[in-house]
Amino acid sequence: MIVVACPGQGSQTPGFLAPWLEDSASRDLVAGYSEVAGVNLVKHGTESDAETIRDTALAQPLIVAASLLALRALRAAAPDAVIGGLAGHSVGEAAAAAGAGILSEGDALRFVRARALLMAEAAAAAPTGMSAVLGGDQDAVVEYISGFGLEPANYNGGGQIVVAGDLDALARLGEEPLRGTRVVPLQVAGAFHTRYMQPARDGLAEETADFAAQDPTLTIWTNRDGSVVDSGTEFLELMVGQVASPVRWDLCMASFEQAGITGLIELTPGGALTGLAKRGLKGVPAVAIKTPDDLPAAVDLLNAGSDA
Repeated sequence: MIVVACPGQGSQTPGFLAPWLEDSASRDLVAGYSEVAGVNLVKHGTESDAETIRDTALAQPLIVAASLLALRALRAAAPDAVIGGLAGHSVGEAAAAAGAGILSEGDALRFVRARALLMAEAAAAAPTGMSAVLGGDQDAVVEYISGFGLEPANYNGGGQIVVAGDLDALARLGEEPLRGTRVVPLQVAGAFHTRYMQPARDGLAEETADFAAQDPTLTIWTNRDGSVVDSGTEFLELMVGQVASPVRWDLCMASFEQAGITGLIELTPGGALTGLAKRGLKGVPAVAIKTPDDLPAAVDLLNAGSDA
C-alpha cells in the first residue's frame, strides 16, 4: 500500500516551481491556480527570494498548488496504479482533500487562500514563531516547554516536536534547551496550531460554511489524531479546527504502519515528510517528488505497491 503525502508550510524554497514550469501545459495550469488563489504563483514559485515566500499568505498557496500539480503528473504517469491513501501535513491537508475528491481543486485553493490570509492576520497580532525541538522524550519535552509558556504545535515523530509561542520565550528555550535536545528556529511567521490561531479558525469556519464537501473516494487520514475519516463534511471541519490545534503527524505515521504501508510518496515541494518517514517508518521506501525528474522513481514505487 502506497501512501501519498502532501507537505506543509516551511517546505518551500526559492525557485522550486521552475523545473515544473518549463512545460507549457503545467505553466498554464499554475497560471489558472493563480487566478483562484489570488496569488501570482508562477512569479513567486520561480523568482521570489526565501524571505518573500516565507510570508504565510504566499507560502501556503504555493505549496498546495505545487502538490496538486505533482499529483496530476503522478496520476498521468501511472494511470493504472492504485494509491492506497492520502494525508497532508498541516496546510497539505487541503491538497490531500482535493486528491481524495473531498474538495475540487478550485475549492482547495479557495480554502487555502482564506486560511493563509487569516493565519497571517492572526500571526501579525503578536510577535510569535515556531522552533523544532530535536531529541528527548516527547512527554518530557512538552512538560518542559510549558514552563516557557510555549505549546506543542507539530508532533512530527522520529524524535521531533515543533513548539510555538512568543518569540522571546522561543529565544530563551534556545538558550536553555532541555538536556539531550537541540532547538532549531523555523522560518515561519507565527505560532501556528496554537491558541494564537483561534481568530483564524473562527474566520475560516465562516469562509467555508458554503463549501460542498464530498465523501472521500480514497482513504484519507486526519492530522487531528491520525484516524481515517470517511465523511467529507467531517474532514473539512477537522481542517478548519486544525488551524488552532496540534498537527499529529506522529499518529498519522503510526496509522500508516497499522494499515500496512509499503511505500510513501511525498508530493512537491518534497523532502520534509520523507525525512520524517526515515525515522518514524523505518524500512519503508520513500520517494520525494521535488522536480519532474523524480517522477519515474515515484511511478516505480507506486506501481510496485499496486502490484503487491
